[in-house]
Amino acid sequence: MPRPSEEQHDALTGLLGLGSHSARKSHYPELIARLEELETERNRYKWLFEHAVHGIFQANLKDGLRAANPALAWMLGYGSPQDCLERLTDLGRHLFAGGADELAAIRRQLQREGGLFGYETRLVRKDGSHVDVLMNLLQKPDEDGLVEGFVADITERILAQQRLQTLNDELEQRVLERTRELEALNAQLREARDAAEAANLSKDKYLAAASHDLLQPLNAARLLVSTLRERALPASEKQLVERTHQALEGAEDLLTDLLDISKLDQSAIKPDLDTYHLDEVLGPLASEFQGVAEAAGLELRTRIPRLNITTDFRLLTRILRNFLSNACRYTERGRILLGARRRGDRLKLEVWDSGRGIPEDQLEAIFLEFNQLDVGRASERKGVGLGLAIVDRIASMLEYRVEVRSQVGRGSVFSIEVPLTGALPPERPNVEARPVTGDPLPGQRLLVVDNEPGILESMSALLGQWGCQVQTATDLEGAVAVLDDRAPDLMLVDYHLDHGQLGCDVIRQLRQRFARAIPAVIITADRSDQCRRDLLNLGVPLLNKPVKPGKLRAVISQLIGPAG
Repeated sequence: MPRPSEEQHDALTGLLGLGSHSARKSHYPELIARLEELETERNRYKWLFEHAVHGIFQANLKDGLRAANPALAWMLGYGSPQDCLERLTDLGRHLFAGGADELAAIRRQLQREGGLFGYETRLVRKDGSHVDVLMNLLQKPDEDGLVEGFVADITERILAQQRLQTLNDELEQRVLERTRELEALNAQLREARDAAEAANLSKDKYLAAASHDLLQPLNAARLLVSTLRERALPASEKQLVERTHQALEGAEDLLTDLLDISKLDQSAIKPDLDTYHLDEVLGPLASEFQGVAEAAGLELRTRIPRLNITTDFRLLTRILRNFLSNACRYTERGRILLGARRRGDRLKLEVWDSGRGIPEDQLEAIFLEFNQLDVGRASERKGVGLGLAIVDRIASMLEYRVEVRSQVGRGSVFSIEVPLTGALPPERPNVEARPVTGDPLPGQRLLVVDNEPGILESMSALLGQWGCQVQTATDLEGAVAVLDDRAPDLMLVDYHLDHGQLGCDVIRQLRQRFARAIPAVIITADRSDQCRRDLLNLGVPLLNKPVKPGKLRAVISQLIGPAG
Protein backbone atom coordinates (compact mmCIF):
# COMPACT_ATOMS: atom_id res chain seq x y z
CA MET A 1 0.00 0.00 0.00
CA PRO A 2 1.53 3.37 -0.98
CA ARG A 3 2.60 5.88 1.67
CA PRO A 4 0.66 9.11 2.02
CA SER A 5 3.61 11.09 0.73
CA GLU A 6 3.83 8.99 -2.39
CA GLU A 7 0.10 9.40 -2.96
CA GLN A 8 0.41 13.13 -2.71
CA HIS A 9 3.35 13.09 -5.15
CA ASP A 10 1.44 10.98 -7.66
CA ALA A 11 -1.58 13.21 -7.34
CA LEU A 12 0.53 16.35 -7.95
CA THR A 13 2.31 14.65 -10.87
CA GLY A 14 -0.96 13.68 -12.39
CA LEU A 15 -2.39 17.13 -11.85
CA LEU A 16 0.59 18.75 -13.65
CA GLY A 17 0.44 16.21 -16.47
CA LEU A 18 3.91 14.85 -15.68
CA GLY A 19 2.79 11.28 -15.08
CA SER A 20 3.63 8.28 -17.25
CA HIS A 21 0.55 8.66 -19.44
CA SER A 22 1.29 10.81 -22.49
CA ALA A 23 -2.40 11.52 -22.86
CA ARG A 24 -2.35 13.48 -19.61
CA LYS A 25 0.77 15.34 -20.66
CA SER A 26 -0.86 16.43 -23.82
CA HIS A 27 -3.39 18.39 -21.77
CA TYR A 28 -0.58 20.78 -20.68
CA PRO A 29 1.48 21.64 -23.82
CA GLU A 30 2.39 25.14 -22.60
CA LEU A 31 3.85 23.80 -19.37
CA ILE A 32 5.91 21.23 -21.25
CA ALA A 33 7.28 23.94 -23.54
CA ARG A 34 8.22 26.10 -20.57
CA LEU A 35 10.03 23.18 -18.91
CA GLU A 36 11.96 22.58 -22.10
CA GLU A 37 12.98 26.28 -22.23
CA LEU A 38 14.16 26.10 -18.63
CA GLU A 39 16.17 22.99 -19.41
CA THR A 40 17.78 24.72 -22.40
CA GLU A 41 18.61 27.78 -20.27
CA ARG A 42 20.09 25.54 -17.57
CA ASN A 43 22.28 23.77 -20.12
CA ARG A 44 23.44 27.15 -21.54
CA TYR A 45 24.46 28.41 -18.09
CA LYS A 46 26.13 25.09 -17.41
CA TRP A 47 28.12 25.46 -20.64
CA LEU A 48 29.10 29.04 -19.75
CA PHE A 49 30.09 27.92 -16.24
CA GLU A 50 32.32 25.16 -17.60
CA HIS A 51 33.90 27.22 -20.43
CA ALA A 52 34.32 30.62 -18.73
CA VAL A 53 37.82 32.11 -18.97
CA HIS A 54 37.58 33.40 -15.38
CA GLY A 55 37.22 31.29 -12.28
CA ILE A 56 33.73 30.84 -10.81
CA PHE A 57 32.95 29.10 -7.56
CA GLN A 58 30.34 28.64 -4.86
CA ALA A 59 31.51 28.11 -1.30
CA ASN A 60 30.52 28.12 2.32
CA LEU A 61 33.05 30.21 4.16
CA LYS A 62 32.98 27.69 7.02
CA ASP A 63 32.89 24.38 5.10
CA GLY A 64 34.88 25.10 1.91
CA LEU A 65 34.09 24.95 -1.81
CA ARG A 66 30.81 23.51 -3.04
CA ALA A 67 31.31 24.09 -6.75
CA ALA A 68 34.11 25.28 -9.03
CA ASN A 69 34.54 25.62 -12.78
CA PRO A 70 37.51 24.33 -14.79
CA ALA A 71 38.99 27.82 -15.16
CA LEU A 72 39.34 28.11 -11.38
CA ALA A 73 40.84 24.62 -11.14
CA TRP A 74 43.40 25.45 -13.86
CA MET A 75 44.18 28.82 -12.20
CA LEU A 76 44.92 27.05 -8.89
CA GLY A 77 46.94 24.23 -10.50
CA TYR A 78 44.41 21.40 -10.01
CA GLY A 79 43.61 18.78 -12.63
CA SER A 80 39.81 19.11 -12.35
CA PRO A 81 37.12 21.01 -10.42
CA GLN A 82 36.55 17.86 -8.35
CA ASP A 83 40.17 18.03 -7.12
CA CYS A 84 39.46 21.58 -5.93
CA LEU A 85 36.38 20.51 -4.02
CA GLU A 86 38.23 17.70 -2.31
CA ARG A 87 41.26 19.81 -1.42
CA LEU A 88 39.73 23.17 -0.54
CA THR A 89 37.60 22.31 2.45
CA ASP A 90 39.32 24.89 4.66
CA LEU A 91 39.49 28.19 2.75
CA GLY A 92 41.55 29.93 5.42
CA ARG A 93 44.30 27.34 5.24
CA HIS A 94 44.27 26.22 1.61
CA LEU A 95 42.84 29.08 -0.53
CA PHE A 96 43.55 32.56 0.82
CA ALA A 97 47.22 33.45 1.26
CA GLY A 98 46.24 35.71 4.16
CA GLY A 99 44.97 32.69 6.07
CA ALA A 100 42.23 32.70 8.69
CA ASP A 101 42.61 36.43 9.43
CA GLU A 102 41.90 37.35 5.82
CA LEU A 103 38.94 34.99 5.68
CA ALA A 104 37.51 36.51 8.90
CA ALA A 105 37.86 40.01 7.42
CA ILE A 106 36.08 38.92 4.23
CA ARG A 107 33.23 37.39 6.28
CA ARG A 108 32.78 40.61 8.29
CA GLN A 109 32.59 42.77 5.18
CA LEU A 110 30.13 40.44 3.51
CA GLN A 111 27.92 40.56 6.57
CA ARG A 112 28.07 44.35 6.56
CA GLU A 113 27.64 45.05 2.86
CA GLY A 114 26.46 41.80 1.27
CA GLY A 115 29.19 41.92 -1.35
CA LEU A 116 32.88 42.52 -1.94
CA PHE A 117 33.84 44.01 -5.31
CA GLY A 118 37.23 44.63 -6.91
CA TYR A 119 39.01 42.83 -4.09
CA GLU A 120 42.66 42.15 -4.92
CA THR A 121 44.29 39.26 -3.06
CA ARG A 122 46.59 36.27 -3.45
CA LEU A 123 45.33 32.67 -3.63
CA VAL A 124 47.31 29.53 -2.79
CA ARG A 125 47.96 27.14 -5.66
CA LYS A 126 48.19 23.37 -5.29
CA ASP A 127 52.00 23.46 -5.35
CA GLY A 128 52.12 26.12 -2.62
CA SER A 129 52.88 29.04 -4.94
CA HIS A 130 50.64 32.07 -5.15
CA VAL A 131 48.56 33.67 -7.86
CA ASP A 132 47.43 37.33 -7.83
CA VAL A 133 43.70 37.68 -8.50
CA LEU A 134 40.88 40.21 -8.66
CA MET A 135 37.78 38.88 -6.99
CA ASN A 136 34.09 39.74 -6.65
CA LEU A 137 32.18 37.97 -3.85
CA LEU A 138 28.38 37.92 -3.41
CA GLN A 139 26.69 36.57 -0.29
CA LYS A 140 23.52 34.57 -0.91
CA PRO A 141 20.86 36.06 1.35
CA ASP A 142 18.93 32.84 1.92
CA GLU A 143 21.84 30.76 3.22
CA ASP A 144 24.21 31.77 5.99
CA GLY A 145 27.85 31.80 4.93
CA LEU A 146 27.16 30.78 1.32
CA VAL A 147 28.93 32.96 -1.25
CA GLU A 148 29.46 33.00 -4.98
CA GLY A 149 32.77 34.20 -6.33
CA PHE A 150 34.16 35.40 -9.65
CA VAL A 151 37.95 35.33 -9.98
CA ALA A 152 40.28 36.93 -12.61
CA ASP A 153 43.98 36.16 -12.80
CA ILE A 154 45.88 39.50 -12.70
CA THR A 155 49.35 38.04 -12.48
CA GLU A 156 50.38 39.62 -15.79
CA ARG A 157 49.07 42.99 -14.70
CA ILE A 158 50.96 42.76 -11.41
CA LEU A 159 54.11 41.74 -13.24
CA ALA A 160 53.63 44.67 -15.63
CA GLN A 161 53.20 47.02 -12.68
CA GLN A 162 56.34 45.62 -11.12
CA ARG A 163 58.24 46.06 -14.37
CA LEU A 164 56.87 49.59 -14.65
CA GLN A 165 57.92 50.30 -11.07
CA THR A 166 61.38 48.95 -11.84
CA LEU A 167 61.58 51.17 -14.90
CA ASN A 168 60.37 54.13 -12.83
CA ASP A 169 63.00 53.43 -10.20
CA GLU A 170 65.67 53.22 -12.88
CA LEU A 171 64.34 56.41 -14.47
CA GLU A 172 64.29 58.21 -11.12
CA GLN A 173 67.86 57.13 -10.55
CA ARG A 174 68.86 58.42 -13.97
CA VAL A 175 66.95 61.64 -13.35
CA LEU A 176 68.66 61.99 -9.99
CA GLU A 177 72.06 61.51 -11.59
CA ARG A 178 71.16 63.93 -14.38
CA THR A 179 69.85 66.42 -11.83
CA ARG A 180 73.14 66.29 -9.97
CA GLU A 181 74.95 66.92 -13.24
CA LEU A 182 72.60 69.83 -14.04
CA GLU A 183 73.00 71.25 -10.55
CA ALA A 184 76.73 71.25 -11.01
CA LEU A 185 76.30 72.87 -14.41
CA ASN A 186 73.81 75.37 -13.00
CA ALA A 187 76.30 76.31 -10.31
CA GLN A 188 78.78 77.11 -13.05
CA LEU A 189 76.10 79.00 -14.99
CA ARG A 190 75.13 80.95 -11.87
CA GLU A 191 78.72 81.99 -11.42
CA ALA A 192 78.85 83.06 -15.06
CA ARG A 193 75.49 84.84 -14.72
CA ASP A 194 76.60 86.68 -11.58
CA ALA A 195 79.75 87.76 -13.35
CA ALA A 196 77.71 88.89 -16.37
CA GLU A 197 75.24 90.76 -14.16
CA ALA A 198 78.07 92.47 -12.34
CA ALA A 199 79.58 93.43 -15.67
CA ASN A 200 76.18 94.56 -16.94
CA LEU A 201 75.59 96.64 -13.82
CA SER A 202 79.00 98.20 -14.24
CA LYS A 203 78.17 98.85 -17.88
CA ASP A 204 74.81 100.43 -16.95
CA LYS A 205 76.48 102.70 -14.39
CA TYR A 206 79.13 103.63 -16.91
CA LEU A 207 76.52 104.21 -19.61
CA ALA A 208 74.44 106.40 -17.30
CA ALA A 209 77.45 108.42 -16.19
CA ALA A 210 78.91 108.68 -19.67
CA SER A 211 75.54 109.61 -21.14
CA HIS A 212 75.09 112.35 -18.54
CA ASP A 213 78.54 113.73 -19.28
CA LEU A 214 77.92 113.52 -23.03
CA LEU A 215 74.48 115.06 -22.86
CA GLN A 216 75.71 118.17 -21.04
CA PRO A 217 78.02 119.51 -23.79
CA LEU A 218 75.67 118.16 -26.45
CA ASN A 219 72.86 120.18 -24.90
CA ALA A 220 74.96 123.34 -24.96
CA ALA A 221 75.96 122.75 -28.57
CA ARG A 222 72.36 122.10 -29.64
CA LEU A 223 71.16 125.32 -28.03
CA LEU A 224 73.93 127.37 -29.65
CA VAL A 225 73.26 125.86 -33.07
CA SER A 226 69.54 126.50 -32.65
CA THR A 227 70.38 130.12 -31.90
CA LEU A 228 72.36 130.35 -35.13
CA ARG A 229 69.61 128.66 -37.14
CA GLU A 230 67.19 131.43 -36.22
CA ARG A 231 69.56 134.18 -37.36
CA ALA A 232 69.85 135.65 -40.85
CA LEU A 233 73.08 134.16 -42.18
CA PRO A 234 74.65 133.92 -45.62
CA ALA A 235 73.51 130.87 -47.56
CA SER A 236 76.86 129.05 -47.28
CA GLU A 237 77.05 129.55 -43.52
CA LYS A 238 73.39 128.68 -43.06
CA GLN A 239 74.01 125.37 -44.84
CA LEU A 240 76.90 124.59 -42.50
CA VAL A 241 74.77 125.43 -39.46
CA GLU A 242 71.97 123.19 -40.76
CA ARG A 243 74.33 120.28 -41.26
CA THR A 244 75.74 120.79 -37.78
CA HIS A 245 72.21 120.85 -36.39
CA GLN A 246 71.37 117.57 -38.15
CA ALA A 247 74.54 115.90 -36.87
CA LEU A 248 73.88 117.00 -33.30
CA GLU A 249 70.25 115.96 -33.56
CA GLY A 250 71.34 112.52 -34.76
CA ALA A 251 73.75 112.13 -31.84
CA GLU A 252 71.07 113.29 -29.41
CA ASP A 253 68.46 110.88 -30.73
CA LEU A 254 70.93 108.00 -30.71
CA LEU A 255 71.93 108.61 -27.08
CA THR A 256 68.31 108.99 -26.01
CA ASP A 257 67.25 105.80 -27.80
CA LEU A 258 70.15 103.80 -26.37
CA LEU A 259 69.32 104.93 -22.83
CA ASP A 260 65.62 104.14 -23.28
CA ILE A 261 66.10 100.73 -24.87
CA SER A 262 68.60 99.78 -22.14
CA LYS A 263 66.17 100.69 -19.37
CA LEU A 264 63.25 98.95 -21.06
CA ASP A 265 65.23 95.73 -21.55
CA GLN A 266 66.18 95.75 -17.85
CA SER A 267 62.59 96.52 -16.74
CA ALA A 268 64.01 99.58 -15.01
CA ILE A 269 61.05 101.71 -16.10
CA LYS A 270 57.78 101.24 -14.20
CA PRO A 271 54.48 102.74 -15.44
CA ASP A 272 53.13 105.63 -13.38
CA LEU A 273 49.43 105.77 -14.27
CA ASP A 274 47.30 108.86 -13.72
CA THR A 275 44.30 110.61 -15.21
CA TYR A 276 44.79 113.40 -17.75
CA HIS A 277 42.74 115.63 -20.03
CA LEU A 278 43.48 114.53 -23.58
CA ASP A 279 44.52 118.04 -24.60
CA GLU A 280 46.92 118.02 -21.63
CA VAL A 281 48.79 115.24 -23.44
CA LEU A 282 48.37 116.21 -27.09
CA GLY A 283 48.51 120.00 -26.73
CA PRO A 284 52.24 120.23 -25.88
CA LEU A 285 53.04 117.76 -28.68
CA ALA A 286 51.14 119.89 -31.17
CA SER A 287 53.06 122.98 -30.06
CA GLU A 288 56.39 121.15 -30.17
CA PHE A 289 55.94 119.74 -33.67
CA GLN A 290 54.25 122.76 -35.22
CA GLY A 291 57.65 124.33 -35.92
CA VAL A 292 59.19 121.00 -36.95
CA ALA A 293 56.45 120.45 -39.53
CA GLU A 294 56.72 124.00 -40.86
CA ALA A 295 60.49 123.65 -41.21
CA ALA A 296 59.87 120.54 -43.34
CA GLY A 297 57.31 122.38 -45.46
CA LEU A 298 54.39 120.43 -43.99
CA GLU A 299 51.08 121.36 -42.40
CA LEU A 300 50.30 119.94 -38.95
CA ARG A 301 46.62 119.64 -37.99
CA THR A 302 45.11 118.44 -34.73
CA ARG A 303 41.74 117.03 -33.67
CA ILE A 304 41.58 116.77 -29.89
CA PRO A 305 38.18 115.84 -28.36
CA ARG A 306 37.36 116.81 -24.77
CA LEU A 307 37.98 113.45 -23.11
CA ASN A 308 39.95 112.08 -20.16
CA ILE A 309 42.38 109.17 -20.33
CA THR A 310 44.33 107.07 -17.84
CA THR A 311 47.95 106.57 -18.82
CA ASP A 312 51.60 107.15 -18.04
CA PHE A 313 52.11 110.67 -19.36
CA ARG A 314 55.81 110.35 -20.05
CA LEU A 315 55.66 106.94 -21.77
CA LEU A 316 52.62 107.76 -23.90
CA THR A 317 54.22 111.06 -24.94
CA ARG A 318 57.36 109.11 -25.91
CA ILE A 319 55.28 106.92 -28.25
CA LEU A 320 53.37 109.78 -29.86
CA ARG A 321 56.54 111.86 -30.21
CA ASN A 322 58.09 108.98 -32.14
CA PHE A 323 55.04 108.77 -34.44
CA LEU A 324 55.11 112.52 -35.09
CA SER A 325 58.89 112.59 -35.58
CA ASN A 326 58.72 109.80 -38.16
CA ALA A 327 55.78 111.47 -39.89
CA CYS A 328 57.73 114.73 -40.25
CA ARG A 329 60.89 112.90 -41.30
CA TYR A 330 59.37 110.63 -43.94
CA THR A 331 56.78 112.96 -45.46
CA GLU A 332 58.08 115.07 -48.33
CA ARG A 333 54.96 117.18 -48.89
CA GLY A 334 51.39 117.49 -47.74
CA ARG A 335 50.18 117.40 -44.17
CA ILE A 336 50.24 115.50 -40.89
CA LEU A 337 47.22 114.93 -38.64
CA LEU A 338 47.31 114.26 -34.89
CA GLY A 339 43.88 113.15 -33.70
CA ALA A 340 41.80 110.72 -31.66
CA ARG A 341 38.83 108.42 -32.24
CA ARG A 342 36.66 106.88 -29.57
CA ARG A 343 36.24 103.08 -29.63
CA GLY A 344 33.91 102.05 -26.79
CA ASP A 345 35.81 102.39 -23.52
CA ARG A 346 39.10 103.03 -25.32
CA LEU A 347 40.53 105.89 -27.34
CA LYS A 348 42.61 105.42 -30.47
CA LEU A 349 45.28 108.12 -30.81
CA GLU A 350 46.38 108.42 -34.44
CA VAL A 351 49.09 110.14 -36.46
CA TRP A 352 48.34 110.40 -40.20
CA ASP A 353 50.85 111.42 -42.83
CA SER A 354 50.86 111.82 -46.60
CA GLY A 355 54.29 110.28 -47.11
CA ARG A 356 55.41 107.55 -49.46
CA GLY A 357 53.96 104.77 -47.36
CA ILE A 358 55.38 101.41 -46.28
CA PRO A 359 55.18 98.16 -48.30
CA GLU A 360 52.86 95.64 -46.65
CA ASP A 361 55.58 92.98 -46.35
CA GLN A 362 57.65 95.38 -44.19
CA LEU A 363 54.98 96.54 -41.72
CA GLU A 364 56.05 94.07 -39.01
CA ALA A 365 59.78 94.49 -39.61
CA ILE A 366 59.75 98.22 -38.83
CA PHE A 367 59.24 97.41 -35.12
CA LEU A 368 62.47 95.39 -34.95
CA GLU A 369 65.65 96.86 -33.51
CA PHE A 370 68.00 98.60 -35.95
CA ASN A 371 65.48 98.34 -38.75
CA GLN A 372 64.61 101.36 -40.83
CA LEU A 373 63.16 102.09 -44.22
CA ASP A 374 64.98 104.19 -46.76
CA VAL A 375 61.90 106.10 -47.86
CA GLY A 376 62.61 109.62 -46.63
CA ARG A 377 64.53 112.51 -48.07
CA ALA A 378 68.07 111.49 -48.87
CA SER A 379 69.49 114.56 -47.17
CA GLU A 380 67.94 113.73 -43.80
CA ARG A 381 69.34 111.54 -41.05
CA LYS A 382 67.34 108.33 -40.59
CA GLY A 383 68.64 107.29 -37.17
CA VAL A 384 69.59 103.72 -36.30
CA GLY A 385 66.11 102.18 -36.23
CA LEU A 386 65.46 102.01 -32.49
CA GLY A 387 62.45 104.34 -32.28
CA LEU A 388 59.67 101.91 -33.16
CA ALA A 389 61.39 99.12 -31.19
CA ILE A 390 61.10 101.40 -28.15
CA VAL A 391 57.45 102.08 -29.03
CA ASP A 392 56.77 98.33 -29.17
CA ARG A 393 58.36 97.73 -25.75
CA ILE A 394 56.53 100.61 -24.09
CA ALA A 395 53.20 99.53 -25.59
CA SER A 396 53.73 95.98 -24.31
CA MET A 397 54.55 97.30 -20.83
CA LEU A 398 51.38 99.44 -20.77
CA GLU A 399 49.32 96.68 -22.47
CA TYR A 400 48.36 99.05 -25.29
CA ARG A 401 47.73 97.92 -28.84
CA VAL A 402 49.79 99.56 -31.58
CA GLU A 403 48.57 99.45 -35.18
CA VAL A 404 49.97 100.67 -38.47
CA ARG A 405 48.17 101.01 -41.80
CA SER A 406 49.91 102.17 -44.92
CA GLN A 407 49.48 102.53 -48.66
CA VAL A 408 52.52 102.98 -50.84
CA GLY A 409 52.36 106.38 -52.45
CA ARG A 410 49.56 107.67 -50.22
CA GLY A 411 50.85 107.66 -46.64
CA SER A 412 50.64 105.86 -43.30
CA VAL A 413 48.61 105.87 -40.10
CA PHE A 414 50.24 104.91 -36.78
CA SER A 415 47.87 104.51 -33.84
CA ILE A 416 47.77 103.35 -30.23
CA GLU A 417 44.74 102.58 -28.04
CA VAL A 418 44.54 103.93 -24.49
CA PRO A 419 41.80 103.48 -21.85
CA LEU A 420 39.21 106.22 -21.40
CA THR A 421 38.09 107.27 -17.94
CA GLY A 422 35.18 109.25 -16.60
CA ALA A 423 37.18 110.49 -13.61
CA LEU A 424 38.40 114.08 -13.57
CA PRO A 425 42.17 114.53 -13.60
CA PRO A 426 43.76 116.10 -10.52
CA GLU A 427 44.80 119.74 -10.48
CA ARG A 428 48.38 120.08 -11.70
CA PRO A 429 50.01 123.38 -10.80
CA ASN A 430 52.07 125.24 -13.36
CA VAL A 431 50.93 123.06 -16.24
CA GLU A 432 48.80 124.47 -19.00
CA ALA A 433 47.83 121.93 -21.63
CA ARG A 434 46.45 123.95 -24.49
CA PRO A 435 48.79 125.43 -27.10
CA VAL A 436 48.89 129.19 -26.96
CA THR A 437 48.48 131.74 -29.70
CA GLY A 438 50.74 134.68 -30.29
CA ASP A 439 54.29 135.02 -28.95
CA PRO A 440 54.35 135.52 -25.16
CA LEU A 441 58.15 135.38 -24.80
CA PRO A 442 59.45 138.88 -25.67
CA GLY A 443 60.06 140.92 -22.52
CA GLN A 444 59.71 137.98 -20.12
CA ARG A 445 62.25 137.85 -17.30
CA LEU A 446 63.66 134.31 -17.05
CA LEU A 447 66.04 132.80 -14.51
CA VAL A 448 68.34 129.97 -15.66
CA VAL A 449 70.13 127.93 -12.96
CA ASP A 450 72.72 125.32 -14.11
CA ASN A 451 76.13 124.25 -12.83
CA GLU A 452 77.57 124.10 -16.37
CA PRO A 453 78.80 127.48 -17.67
CA GLY A 454 78.45 126.29 -21.26
CA ILE A 455 74.76 125.52 -20.71
CA LEU A 456 74.20 128.96 -19.16
CA GLU A 457 75.83 130.71 -22.09
CA SER A 458 73.92 128.76 -24.75
CA MET A 459 70.57 129.08 -22.93
CA SER A 460 71.15 132.80 -22.47
CA ALA A 461 71.91 133.21 -26.18
CA LEU A 462 68.84 131.27 -27.33
CA LEU A 463 66.38 132.81 -24.87
CA GLY A 464 67.77 136.27 -25.54
CA GLN A 465 67.19 135.73 -29.24
CA TRP A 466 63.56 134.94 -28.44
CA GLY A 467 63.27 138.34 -26.77
CA CYS A 468 63.56 137.24 -23.15
CA GLN A 469 65.52 138.99 -20.40
CA VAL A 470 67.77 136.25 -19.09
CA GLN A 471 69.52 136.04 -15.72
CA THR A 472 71.80 133.09 -14.94
CA ALA A 473 73.23 131.46 -11.81
CA THR A 474 74.99 128.24 -10.84
CA ASP A 475 73.27 127.74 -7.45
CA LEU A 476 70.66 129.13 -5.06
CA GLU A 477 72.93 131.81 -3.62
CA GLY A 478 73.83 133.08 -7.06
CA ALA A 479 70.16 133.10 -8.07
CA VAL A 480 69.19 135.20 -5.03
CA ALA A 481 71.98 137.62 -5.83
CA VAL A 482 71.12 138.17 -9.52
CA LEU A 483 67.37 138.45 -8.89
CA ASP A 484 67.89 141.35 -6.48
CA ASP A 485 64.57 140.80 -4.65
CA ARG A 486 62.60 140.82 -7.90
CA ALA A 487 60.80 137.58 -8.77
CA PRO A 488 61.35 136.18 -12.28
CA ASP A 489 58.46 135.35 -14.59
CA LEU A 490 59.73 131.77 -15.00
CA MET A 491 62.60 129.60 -13.78
CA LEU A 492 64.59 127.04 -15.82
CA VAL A 493 66.54 124.98 -13.30
CA ASP A 494 68.89 121.99 -13.66
CA TYR A 495 67.99 119.04 -11.40
CA HIS A 496 71.53 118.19 -10.21
CA LEU A 497 73.60 121.17 -9.09
CA ASP A 498 77.00 121.25 -7.40
CA HIS A 499 77.62 120.14 -3.80
CA GLY A 500 74.51 117.90 -3.70
CA GLN A 501 72.08 120.77 -4.22
CA LEU A 502 68.88 119.86 -6.12
CA GLY A 503 66.93 122.05 -8.47
CA CYS A 504 63.71 121.11 -6.67
CA ASP A 505 65.04 122.73 -3.49
CA VAL A 506 66.04 125.86 -5.40
CA ILE A 507 62.52 126.19 -6.82
CA ARG A 508 60.88 125.68 -3.41
CA GLN A 509 63.08 128.21 -1.65
CA LEU A 510 62.71 130.86 -4.33
CA ARG A 511 58.93 130.42 -4.28
CA GLN A 512 58.97 130.82 -0.50
CA ARG A 513 61.25 133.83 -0.74
CA PHE A 514 58.94 135.66 -3.15
CA ALA A 515 55.72 134.19 -1.65
CA ARG A 516 54.33 133.17 -5.03
CA ALA A 517 54.14 130.03 -7.17
CA ILE A 518 56.63 131.11 -9.81
CA PRO A 519 56.27 128.94 -12.95
CA ALA A 520 59.26 126.63 -13.26
CA VAL A 521 60.74 123.92 -15.48
CA ILE A 522 63.33 121.33 -14.50
CA ILE A 523 65.91 120.56 -17.20
CA THR A 524 68.07 117.49 -16.58
CA ALA A 525 69.90 114.57 -18.11
CA ASP A 526 68.66 112.39 -15.22
CA ARG A 527 66.01 109.99 -16.54
CA SER A 528 65.50 108.05 -13.30
CA ASP A 529 62.12 107.29 -11.74
CA GLN A 530 63.23 109.01 -8.51
CA CYS A 531 63.77 112.26 -10.36
CA ARG A 532 60.38 111.95 -12.00
CA ARG A 533 58.65 111.26 -8.65
CA ASP A 534 60.27 114.30 -7.06
CA LEU A 535 59.05 116.52 -9.88
CA LEU A 536 55.58 115.01 -9.77
CA ASN A 537 55.28 115.94 -6.10
CA LEU A 538 56.52 119.44 -6.87
CA GLY A 539 54.17 119.88 -9.81
CA VAL A 540 56.91 121.02 -12.19
CA PRO A 541 57.24 119.87 -15.83
CA LEU A 542 60.41 118.05 -16.88
CA LEU A 543 62.56 118.49 -19.97
CA ASN A 544 65.35 116.00 -20.57
CA LYS A 545 68.71 117.12 -21.88
CA PRO A 546 69.58 117.71 -24.63
CA VAL A 547 66.62 120.07 -24.85
CA LYS A 548 64.86 120.45 -28.16
CA PRO A 549 64.45 124.21 -28.73
CA GLY A 550 60.99 123.79 -30.18
CA LYS A 551 59.79 121.87 -27.15
CA LEU A 552 61.49 124.33 -24.79
CA ARG A 553 59.73 127.25 -26.44
CA ALA A 554 56.37 125.45 -26.38
CA VAL A 555 56.64 124.65 -22.65
CA ILE A 556 57.72 128.18 -21.72
CA SER A 557 54.88 129.65 -23.78
CA GLN A 558 52.33 127.38 -22.11
CA LEU A 559 53.54 128.24 -18.61
CA ILE A 560 53.71 131.98 -19.17
CA GLY A 561 50.42 132.16 -21.06
CA PRO A 562 49.32 134.03 -24.18
CA ALA A 563 50.78 137.38 -25.05
CA GLY A 564 48.88 140.23 -23.47
